[in-house]
Amino acid sequence: MTDTHTTPQHSLTLLGLGDMGTALARTWLAAGHSLTVWNRTPAKAGALAAEGASVAATAADAVAASALVVVCLLDDASVGAALDGIDLTGKDLVNLTTGTPAEARARAAWAQQRGARYLDGGIMATPTMIGVPEAGGYVFYSGSRALFDSRRVVLEVPTGSRFVGEDPGHAALHDVALLSAMWGMFAGISHAYALIDGEDIAPKDLAPLLSEWLGAMGFFVGNAAERLTSRDFTSGVVSNLAMQVTGSGTMLRTAEEQGVSTELVTPYVDLLRRRLAADPAAHGGEDTTGAILLLKR
Repeated sequence: MTDTHTTPQHSLTLLGLGDMGTALARTWLAAGHSLTVWNRTPAKAGALAAEGASVAATAADAVAASALVVVCLLDDASVGAALDGIDLTGKDLVNLTTGTPAEARARAAWAQQRGARYLDGGIMATPTMIGVPEAGGYVFYSGSRALFDSRRVVLEVPTGSRFVGEDPGHAALHDVALLSAMWGMFAGISHAYALIDGEDIAPKDLAPLLSEWLGAMGFFVGNAAERLTSRDFTSGVVSNLAMQVTGSGTMLRTAEEQGVSTELVTPYVDLLRRRLAADPAAHGGEDTTGAILLLKR
């Protein structure tokens, strides 16, 4: 019997041709890889067929065409629906569909029960960054280390890769952790622009100041990691929790004066206030990292 896990890496199947799937497909085709594609809406495959892709009539036909099967669909339910009843024996299944850590772990067990090796991926890039190395995009991968090592060359054609462990849920967890930080940053930036709207301050003039300030505050990332590891929230504190809570009042009053809602910033302020109120003597001299502990249920 042929070991399909040793199938040459230049042959693969891709299920899902949304914006991201199409971008991935084009990089593999441009690099000379043999690519079979399938999409629930067949019309989306037309342009890729003209570029050299083989278009499968069904998901089952697409899976049968290659030992390496990459899935990039809407959600985990779509993955289950597309692969329902399909023989996955001997396949290497790489799931780039956005999902939760729990969904990734369940999908990994599901795949293994069907005889497939499984790798979950979290794409840290937009479609326009795919195939552009200098854009800095990459994919978090977790699950089968053997699969990752054997398929890494082909997986890195569209963008870089970062293996984050054999727990299948860790790629999704890394993905959402970074995206959560991004959303928080976007919230702060949005609040800042709202404050100056209607004033004689051009957004384009504030923009470089915002970028510079956010870059300077980047030290908090490493500092928080060290403090969460050591659980030492008091050594070397420059601006303590009590001072931050007091200063937050000015920030909130300024928003009120400017006619700006505080809904994007008050959740964080409330968290800091709650940490301080729990024990002012113990927590007042801390930095703000200790408030992170309140987020755990």
